[in-house]
Amino acid sequence: MYLFPVNILLAIAWAAVTGSFSLVNLLFGFVLGACVLWIIREQIGTRSYLGRSLRVVSLGFLFFYELVMSAIRVAWLVVQPKMPLRPAIIAYPLRVNRDFEITLLANLITLTPGTLSIDVSPDRRILYIHAVDVPDPDELKREIAEGFERKILEAFR
Repeated sequence: MYLFPVNILLAIAWAAVTGSFSLVNLLFGFVLGACVLWIIREQIGTRSYLGRSLRVVSLGFLFFYELVMSAIRVAWLVVQPKMPLRPAIIAYPLRVNRDFEITLLANLITLTPGTLSIDVSPDRRILYIHAVDVPDPDELKREIAEGFERKILEAFR
């Protein structure tokens, strides 16, 4: 059962009952609906909705953190007089294997300044990534594996 749409409907119902469709009231209704769904989780047959929601939020925070840090790194590279760039294209071995997960990982990498997802191999096991500055390709692979890819696996499996 997909509980996110149910949670949205509970938030709308809350707003209708209270007579206020303000953003704050809708958010409160959403949180209240999540609490209700958590309380009745055994009766409706799912226990993972709230935990999964928190893991998705955690992925969002990681993306925001990486976005800021990589923007600072790229800005630092740009203001240096000689711009000591070491661009590279790396072949990143994927642990994610669902289309949604591969697309999400590729988009998160592309939206982060200084990196760009180029292509996915036909067997969907390798993601090709271009990075503006790669002193150590293995370190970049490790950062992706322990960062975005791990959070995606936690959130959607």
